[in-house]
Amino acid sequence: MVSSVRKLFVENLEIRNLLAADFVPGELVIQYDADLAPLMMVTNQQMGAEVLQEIDPVGQGAATVARVRVPVGKDLMSIAQEYQKMPGVLSAEPNYILKKAAVSNDPFYASGQLWGMYSNDSPVAFGGSGTTNTFGSGAEEAWGNNFVGSSQVVVAVIDEGIDTNHPDLQPNIWVNPGEIANDGVDNDGNGRIDDVNGWDFFNNDNTVYDGGSGDTHGTHVAGTIGAVGGNGIGVAGVAWNVKMISAKFLGPTGGSISAAIQAVDYLTNLKVNHGVNIVATNNSWGGGGYSSALHAAIIRAANAGILFVAAAGNSSLNNDTTANYPSNYSTLVGVSGTPAASYEAVIAVASTTSTGGLSSFSNYGATQVDIGAPGSSILSTLPGNTYGTYSGTSMATPHVTGAIAVYAAAKPNASAAAIREAILGSAVPTTSLAGKTLTGGRLSVLDAINYVRTPTISISSASGSESVNGANGVIDFRVTLSEPLGQDISVNYNTSNGTATSGVDYTSVSNGILTIPAGSTQATLRVNLINDTLVEPNETFFVTLSGVSSSAVVLGSSQATGTILNEDSTQLSISDVAALESSGTFRFTVSLSRPSASNVTVRVATANGTAKSGKT
Repeated sequence: MVSSVRKLFVENLEIRNLLAADFVPGELVIQYDADLAPLMMVTNQQMGAEVLQEIDPVGQGAATVARVRVPVGKDLMSIAQEYQKMPGVLSAEPNYILKKAAVSNDPFYASGQLWGMYSNDSPVAFGGSGTTNTFGSGAEEAWGNNFVGSSQVVVAVIDEGIDTNHPDLQPNIWVNPGEIANDGVDNDGNGRIDDVNGWDFFNNDNTVYDGGSGDTHGTHVAGTIGAVGGNGIGVAGVAWNVKMISAKFLGPTGGSISAAIQAVDYLTNLKVNHGVNIVATNNSWGGGGYSSALHAAIIRAANAGILFVAAAGNSSLNNDTTANYPSNYSTLVGVSGTPAASYEAVIAVASTTSTGGLSSFSNYGATQVDIGAPGSSILSTLPGNTYGTYSGTSMATPHVTGAIAVYAAAKPNASAAAIREAILGSAVPTTSLAGKTLTGGRLSVLDAINYVRTPTISISSASGSESVNGANGVIDFRVTLSEPLGQDISVNYNTSNGTATSGVDYTSVSNGILTIPAGSTQATLRVNLINDTLVEPNETFFVTLSGVSSSAVVLGSSQATGTILNEDSTQLSISDVAALESSGTFRFTVSLSRPSASNVTVRVATANGTAKSGKT
């Protein structure tokens, strides 16, 4: 049993990317046939390798294992390959460092009450209690691979306040490095005096925890994100190591949009102007309608690289048809005076049950809700060194925020867009979420960390005028690659009719090829338009991509619409006419300055001049 546990530790650690810190510098472990020993002595001398230790074989015919140090400056893997070329050498590999996998000894985890952190592995192999739940967030798998977060990563809880003295939270509460506590001075110059742990935008003071029952929700949310793990106390958050800022804006009567805006902008300022590494905000709240001002604040935060994780809502509604805010905001849509961000920063979270169902209260939406996470009967921290169980999309959201914190610690150079893609791209397909969320799946923390981003190539819709200074116009389509690659990427494209007709309104292309050069992320695909003299409405055609030259690149948005803006105009006129009174008839000519693609109808009326109707 002991040996099987050790094997499992090794296999789990090998999931990680190989880093310099994962093996002893300059050392190899070589396994070879026992009768090869004399030749190995000669080979070691030739390679300049120093034998540090030999492990005597156990049993007749057993292989010998030697630990050797290669000369300084020699490439370790190249030397290993030279050894492996020798007949009788079974293996030559770096002297890997194995670390104890992180194991939660927190009582509520061990007792089986923290289902939202579980996975379908066998926690007993990690020294745990053996509790398991396929529909948990899989956080314990991340812990088992030593992904537990970092004190260098900061998230913010925009909510009620947090009990900063709770023993399961206190070590992970952010302390403003630019402030001197209780000196009555705004030391860091951010406009908030003594904002040591954050700010209370409800009461406009620096006390983020006011005691009593007013800060239960925020404290509960904080525990799921970042309760200290492995400390033998209470619960464990998704991120054992993290720093949490309290941006309190909710009080006993709720909170205002203006206070929420101040909270978001406060955090953006901390990151942009004070270097605080805030990767995400947790927003387990909702209500009210659309606010352009709050939308703009969220976009500003997105431009600073801060993800906005939001609860989908608890009304059992479809957010695609009945908008829920703030989860329905999109940073890809600009607002007056604030242009859109270059990526989507909002992650909308639905709630799931311990049996994998969509929680009965949870909102959903195939386009407006992104992912599911544990939200029913979630045990977490409460004020006054207590714990309790709550349900809601408010409880699902911090599981995702905690996962973002763990991911950011594991991959500190990842962009906000890359983190979001990993969280959503690794979602585990779940029957109850199919057609109910964008991903159709639920959160998996370790899968997010191990997610391999697949480059995508996409085309954007575009428009152009039918004519430019009397000549034929063009439409330039932008084709983009999600990240630069070390090789040219080519893609086929074809045009097809919409309301526009090829050969009449635009020049068709069949099996065209567009190339994005190595190191670039963009190319322009041009389609020529055909000018005509007809007066007609705007017309459309389509461009479809296919056949990418590299199997490592997949198609994203593969079809774009080209809109031909018809700028031709025509004039309707009527000519003067004269006739003898005795002729009895006046014939007026009504004309168009150019032909029209459709019938033109005009109303006709007469009015008196010097002549009077009925008199002449």
